Amino acid sequence: MQTKDLDTANDWLEQALRADGAEHRSNYIGDDGFAGRVMARLPQPATLPAWRRPAIALLWLCVAAAAVLGVPGLFDDAFRGAVALLVGHRIGVVDVIALLVIPSAAAGGMLLYAARVA
Repeated sequence: MQTKDLDTANDWLEQALRADGAEHRSNYIGDDGFAGRVMARLPQPATLPAWRRPAIALLWLCVAAAAVLGVPGLFDDAFRGAVALLVGHRIGVVDVIALLVIPSAAAGGMLLYAARVA
């Protein structure tokens, strides 16, 4: 077996361990069914009821509906404000530069960090 940093194929300790393992690999230790009895006595893993996932999905749907119905003007105002901001905003040179520089700087910083860590 060869690793990235160290060649262990010619290592004397690795060869001794492999020889010892090969010597005892074929030996079987009889347990007279002990392992089977232990495995049979282990408790069954806990399983969740089948109705749990649909019930949770229904509850989240009810929460979302209550939020939409409880605050009727909030979502409409937020949507209209976002559209007005995007449509009514004039794009200038500074905006284009910001859209190019900020993501590029973030990507470059992530690349530098990844290169430092690796």
